[in-house]
Parts: sequence; C-alpha cells; structure tokens
Amino acid sequence: SRMTVKAVKMSCAAPNVYTKVPDGGWGWTVALAFFFVEALTYGIIKSFGVFFNDLMESFDETNSRISWIISICVFVQTFTAPLSTVLSNRFGHRVVVMAGGVLISSGMVAASFARTVVDMYVAIGVVSGLGYCLSFLPTVTILSQYFDKRRSLVTAVASTGECFAVFSFAPAITALKEQMGWRYSLLAVGVLQLGIVVCGSLLRPILIVQEHQEVKAQPVEEPAETKYMLENEQTRTSIESIDSGVEITTSPSNVPGKTKAEPKSEEPKENVQILVDNNSSPTEPKTQLLDFSVMKDYSFICYAFFGLFATLGFFAPSLYIIPLSLSLGIGKDHSAYILSAMAIAEVLGRISAGWVLNKQPIRKIYIELICVILLSVALFAFPFASGFWGLMACSIFFGFMLGTVAGTHIPLLAEDDVVGIAKMSSAAGVYVFIQSLAGLAGPPLAGVLVDTTQNYSSAFYSCAAGMVLGAAFLSLVRPCKAGPCRRREPRAEAPAAEAPPHDPPEDFIEMDIGKADSSGKGSDSA
Repeated sequence: SRMTVKAVKMSCAAPNVYTKVPDGGWGWTVALAFFFVEALTYGIIKSFGVFFNDLMESFDETNSRISWIISICVFVQTFTAPLSTVLSNRFGHRVVVMAGGVLISSGMVAASFARTVVDMYVAIGVVSGLGYCLSFLPTVTILSQYFDKRRSLVTAVASTGECFAVFSFAPAITALKEQMGWRYSLLAVGVLQLGIVVCGSLLRPILIVQEHQEVKAQPVEEPAETKYMLENEQTRTSIESIDSGVEITTSPSNVPGKTKAEPKSEEPKENVQILVDNNSSPTEPKTQLLDFSVMKDYSFICYAFFGLFATLGFFAPSLYIIPLSLSLGIGKDHSAYILSAMAIAEVLGRISAGWVLNKQPIRKIYIELICVILLSVALFAFPFASGFWGLMACSIFFGFMLGTVAGTHIPLLAEDDVVGIAKMSSAAGVYVFIQSLAGLAGPPLAGVLVDTTQNYSSAFYSCAAGMVLGAAFLSLVRPCKAGPCRRREPRAEAPAAEAPPHDPPEDFIEMDIGKADSSGKGSDSA
C-alpha cells in the first residue's frame, strides 16, 4: 500500500515539516537571522579595537594585557563549542541562541561598569565569550539544514554580516565614544546585542519526512488470503498514537501487535495516511547529544587538523597590518585605508566562493584546497611588500582569499567528503573546539616572534607556515574518505530468501470474531 504524508499548518513553536530539503522557504528567514548574528558577534569582536586606547588609559595597563580581553573571549567561544552542540541537541537551536544573546548582552553591559582589567576578562572574556559560542554555532548549523544545492552560496553571502559590521560599527562607535565616553558606548553596544535574542527566535527547527513512501506487505498465499477474506468480509483495524498525534489506518494483515475491531466497512482501505494535527508536533528521531563517532573518521581528523593550523593564519594581518605599514613609513590614515580595502575584498571573496561552490557537479574540497594554497601565498607575500601600493595589493589579495576560506570551512563539514549533514552538529562542535587551541596560542606566538626578532615579518612567516601545514592536511581529506585509509566496513550479506508466510491457525478467525463480539457487548452494556 502507499503511504501519503499530509502536513498542515502548525504553531510557531513546532518545526517546519518538509518532504525534502527546501533550499529556501523559511530558510531565507534563517539566513537573514544568521547575517545579523554574524554582525553582532564577529562584527563586534573585530570592531573592539576602537576601545583599546581608552581602556589602556582608564586602567593604566599595557597593550598586551588589554589584548588578552579578546584572546580570552575567542578562546572561550571556541573551547565551549561541544557544550553548544550538546545544548542544541538537547533543548533546540532556538533556545540556545536566545540564551547566548542574553549572555553576550549581559557581559557587555557588565563590562561598562568594570573597574579593573580583570573585570573585563570575566565580563567580556568569559561571559560574552560563552554567549558568542551559544549564538554563532547553532545558527550556522541550522542554516545548513535548510539548504542543500544552495548551501554554499547562501552561507557565504549571509556570513558577510561581520564584514559590513566592521564598516558600520567602527566609525559609529568612534563617533558615539566622542560624545558619551567609552563606558556609555560599551553599554550601548551591549543593548544592541540583545538583537541576537530576536534572531534566535526566528530559528524554527526543520523536520524532513518522506512523501509517498512505499510500504511492502508480506506476500500471502492465495488460498489463505481467499479464506481470510471470505470469513472476515473486509474488516479493518485502527491504531491510534496518543503521544505523537499520528493516526494510521490499515488492514490487520499488515499491522502486528494489539488491535481493536471496528464496525465493518463496505470497501477495504488501501491507503495509509499520516495526519499531523494542529495541537501536536511531529515526533523527531532521538539523536545523541554529542556524537563522538566523528573522531573515528579519518577524513574528519584530517579536516580538524587543517582547521587547527589554518587558524594560525587568520590573526596576523588584522593585528599587525597597521604596525607593519607604520614601520614602512606609511601614515595612519593610509594604513586605515589598507585595512578597509582588506575588508571589502573579504566580502567579495566570500560571495565568490559561495557562487563557485554552488556549481554542480563540483568537488568542493578541492576548491577549498586551492583557496588555502593561495592564502598561504598571500601571507608569504606580505614581508616582501614595499610602499603603500605594494602593501595595498597584498592586503586585497589576502582579504579576498581569506573570505573564500573563512566563509566556507565550517559549512563544508556538511559535505559527504567530510562527515555529511547528519553528523554536522557534533562535527562542528568538535571542530571549533580543536580550533580554540590555535585561537588562544596564535596571537601570543606571533607576539613572541615579533618581540624576539624585532621584525613584524616574522609574524606573517609563522602564520604562512601554519597555513601550509593546514593545506597539507586538507589535501588528505578526500583520500581518507575514498582511499585505502578508509575504515573498512563489513560487507552487507545478501538478503536471505523470504520464508513463505505461515498459514493462520484454523481457530484464528473465530478467536478474533469472538473478541470483537465480547467487546461490542461490553460497550452496549456500558
């Protein structure tokens, strides 16, 4: 018989039910929410440098001690990624993101009342850092579930929120700071970040059900079927599920277990219908809170090491491009232009990477490898730049290639070459957790090299070396998935020949009719 699935309009708290990945629909609203989440998380982190001089003067601290505020924040954000995955699988993405928005705003508001730099470490580094993790990772995970063919393009375009935020937030915060001071400006930023709660409320879960699923009934011998039909005359049985609100109607030959008889009908029912009513939500399959089986996948291990070493190359240009330009005799105004040009190029890089990866068919992991190699070349080119235009060219090239990698490396976890969409939630948590080690060690390592060599070029060399190692591990992802180092799976044995169905016992029909009669009399007497 054929199974027909009907989904009707449900409440806002219920998941969106689709028969296949929609590649749109409510996914466009989720993409818009991800755009603003990017702007209010990474956009604020990248714009936080406008407070550095004010914090140094107010707390009478060195630049290195103030820079630890963001270092701790980034470390907590990535280190607690598995916790974000567990909470999302347990309570849902919407609740976790909204809770993260509250933590981010609370940390920023508390930081505006800080009296020491240690207070800033706790407020922004720990509290807001945890909120950043709870907000960003679940949003990008659920966005990947709403898209399939357009996943790369939509995720890349939505991730440009942080780039546009740098353009708008940095000058806006600077102007606000001149009028109100840094404390009230930080308070205003904290209130603005409450918008993440609104974005989180838009993250409706998604449920994919199969439409027109064929249900194969056990073959029945002709004599037995004829005898059964003659003695029972087209009876039927209904099974009602109280928990899920699902009603299934079929014939007794196809449904095992306890049944209850109903009055006879004129025609046998051939279709099976699953009805989802307004007051019930579809039953979702139980998932593990954190699936550690991804650690047994060699392709994921290689991809995780790629993320670990590549993260070392994400920090140096943004931290040291201004000092490097000043050391080359370039003025502060022109140095700011270089940083702005890098941000514009990053936007173009993200959109271009999404457009290229959206092409079908294409091996996306190889495109990512080419981008990482070119990003390594860009890092090696910085020390050889001379003058304003040379450094401008390197910055534009680096920004474009950084956009191609930064906007796609997490969504690529959903590809079958890595772990696939089914395990992306757990894989993203473990992947970002591994990145936290490089996120914490990267800036201090570059700073030690600069202090030792008294040359900013050493920071770019160290980041380029890490990017090269990342490219080496990335090149092993596809061979580990399809090559000799893949874990061997036991061969599926050929299905055994189906045994002929047993004939029902002679007294089976009599017992069934007897039970139906007794239940009917009991209901009449009641």
